[in-house]
Amino acid sequence: MKLWYHDKTILEEAENFTIGRDREIDIFLAQYDVLGSLAHIQMLLSIDLLTKKEADILSAELKSIYKRILEGEFQIEDGVEDVHSQVEIELTRMCGDIGKKIHSGRSRNDQVLVDIKLYLRHELRQVVEEVKALFDLLLTQSEKYKQHLLPGYTHLQLAMPSSFGLWFGAYAESLVDDIITVEAAYRIVNKNPLGSAAGYGSSFPLNRTMTTKLLGFEDLNYNVVYAQMGRGKTERIVSAALSNIAATVSKISMDACLFLNQNFGFISFPDELTTGSSIMPHKKNPDVFEMIRARCNQILAVPNDINLFTVNLPSGYHRDLQVLKEIIIPVSQQLRNCLSMMRLMLTNIEVKENILDDEKYKYLFSVEEVNKLVLAGIPFRDAYKKVRMDIEHVNFYPERKVDHSHEGSIGNLCNDEINLMMESVLAKFDFERVDQAIDELLS
Repeated sequence: MKLWYHDKTILEEAENFTIGRDREIDIFLAQYDVLGSLAHIQMLLSIDLLTKKEADILSAELKSIYKRILEGEFQIEDGVEDVHSQVEIELTRMCGDIGKKIHSGRSRNDQVLVDIKLYLRHELRQVVEEVKALFDLLLTQSEKYKQHLLPGYTHLQLAMPSSFGLWFGAYAESLVDDIITVEAAYRIVNKNPLGSAAGYGSSFPLNRTMTTKLLGFEDLNYNVVYAQMGRGKTERIVSAALSNIAATVSKISMDACLFLNQNFGFISFPDELTTGSSIMPHKKNPDVFEMIRARCNQILAVPNDINLFTVNLPSGYHRDLQVLKEIIIPVSQQLRNCLSMMRLMLTNIEVKENILDDEKYKYLFSVEEVNKLVLAGIPFRDAYKKVRMDIEHVNFYPERKVDHSHEGSIGNLCNDEINLMMESVLAKFDFERVDQAIDELLS
């Protein structure tokens, strides 16, 4: 059944091609479509397009559908184009002609915009919670292993002493910046496009401020043309924010693969978290990290995919935009799976002690020796030259001691300050206000 029914039936091949994966993908949007409809009928009541009795009947049935969705009992039937159509059809079955009134003042264009924004708002919250759990673990491990030194590299060549405290803490702080970008994306998502209809508004006196408050949005997308232009732009911004997290997690995975390599040998994991080889009995492969890296690298490609879909589209709605659902909807779950697996691996990491006692790492301390001479009054360039000559003449015997005290160094990790930065960013999200609005809508 098509809500846009014409006298002539569209060719089946063309219909199936244009619908694509909508029935499959729209299941993820179903509960948000119901929420949008619940807000919309309250607004229609306020402008006398529904009576109180009609609104009550529709509201009760929508809440019943919502419950079925949460219980996994809602399906989009064969022959029904999308979730918006399915909800309206079910309302009409149960409520008669009253169900046909629910579409007044809106289009499937602004319906899907609302659904996607509500979905992305919820998914960003789930990601933030997973990131915070990983962040807390990284800071805990940073403190636990702050005395454990390891080599630092530039150009993948031995450079200077580092520590596992620095290593874990670096990724914790990276996640702070990542969450800053997520907060910016969340604010863009948390604007209400409902009432923009097909992109040019409505002759009905819609109260868009009312639906904004009912759905817990922070503000409106005021200009109805821009509300439709936000389709694609919103997904691109969200995917870019998620890709920042993915890049951080992918880099941790790459480090872990290197550090687990026998030529490094800095870390190990229980056998239960590594895999073997079908031919080499000795192998302990970091497959979990490799799969995290691969999945995160897939996420890094998503903003570019979305860009290519939208870069040359004029204003207004275009069917091209439908494909964006297939791209953006799986991303959050994939990233959350990677974050969860990263926590599992780093919770069970085993860190080797006294790594830098190995003779091959003695040149890591060359800068320490230069700085000791500088502190003794020798100009830096002269001190550098002396240490370089000692190394060239195999006369370099450093004291293997590191005493760094400035902010963010081996001896002063500033983890408390990093934690405060994260708390400051998290405080900008309005999750509780959103929860309250949705609870009231469903009550």
